[in-house]
Amino acid sequence: MLTIRILAKKSKRQSQNKLNLFKSFYHISPMRSLPQSITPNQALTALAPMQDVTDLAFMTAIAEYGSPDYFFTEYFRVYADSRPERHILRSITENSTNRPIFAQLIGESIPDLVRVAKELSQYAIAGIDLNMGCPAPRIYRKNVGGGLLRDPQKVDQILGALRDTVALPFTVKMRIGFEDTENFEQILNLINKHEINLLSLHGRTVKEMYRSEVHYDRIAEAVKIVKCPVLANGNITSAFSAGKVLAQTGAAGVMIGRSAIRNPWIFSQIRQYLNDQLLQIITLGEVRNYVDRLYSNINQNIPERSRVSAMKKYLNFIGQGVDPAGNFLFEMRRVSSELELFNICDRYLLTSPDQEFAPEPYQGLIARPSCEVA
Repeated sequence: MLTIRILAKKSKRQSQNKLNLFKSFYHISPMRSLPQSITPNQALTALAPMQDVTDLAFMTAIAEYGSPDYFFTEYFRVYADSRPERHILRSITENSTNRPIFAQLIGESIPDLVRVAKELSQYAIAGIDLNMGCPAPRIYRKNVGGGLLRDPQKVDQILGALRDTVALPFTVKMRIGFEDTENFEQILNLINKHEINLLSLHGRTVKEMYRSEVHYDRIAEAVKIVKCPVLANGNITSAFSAGKVLAQTGAAGVMIGRSAIRNPWIFSQIRQYLNDQLLQIITLGEVRNYVDRLYSNINQNIPERSRVSAMKKYLNFIGQGVDPAGNFLFEMRRVSSELELFNICDRYLLTSPDQEFAPEPYQGLIARPSCEVA
């Protein structure tokens, strides 16, 4: 069994309870074994790490509608003298989802990555995850996130140093390349060389961002090359599309980001689909309750315009399933007060509360994401 010292400032009894819960996720096997899934022998599901979205409050909300097998934190920024950000640490020390959570790092300074990985390994985490996929220009220009895919030699050094440091599962989140896939197979071979325990693979290059079609054939290629389980990532919008991607790629599971903002029931629906059960039908009225749940997470001490802006971050995705013409999105994006915003929500979601919320995004409706996902 794993033994972990929990550094959170809690009582000894609270810490022991959390440690016992953490231990229960693991098989009686080596420390690098992945946590058990919710449903044994079923494809894995994971909530993708999304900066400024997948915080403690959002993970807790997702768990109320049906947890994924695995959670991943927002990335901890690693550089000289950096310390793990307190608000991200809360998603570990106050995790009440009953599911394991991986701590994600982003950086390129090997001594500092090793230092922070050691520190985070003292908490009740399932493992350490390295971000090699973030496509935001302000990130990859620093040669971190997706920028690392241009430099296989650097990737080799980082993976080797972290593998030597991390006794827990060590996982990687990446894309299929930077501008092209020239380094793809070389980096997959490094995944094998350093015995990575889980690979989450987004089927686009960094420069493709979210614009192109997802290259699921490249994910299928990775499944054949690497020795560890692969989570397919990119444009998995529903339980049906998850099943299609699993069949197409042979992946061990799926990682879902923005579609889980739109539909927090998606992980439970995937389990229903894989068990040949009828899928839960979500109504507009239930979505209106979800909107209230998200609003309750927002700091009420910030200015009203900031609260409205924070809600729009979620509603940009939810609105893809409200009406096919996109009128909800059009109106929602143009208001600045809470009263106006919730009047629009009420009008579109409560006029016919028993109407089905679209299981797939309506064609042509763009979410305009502001969150960073790999």
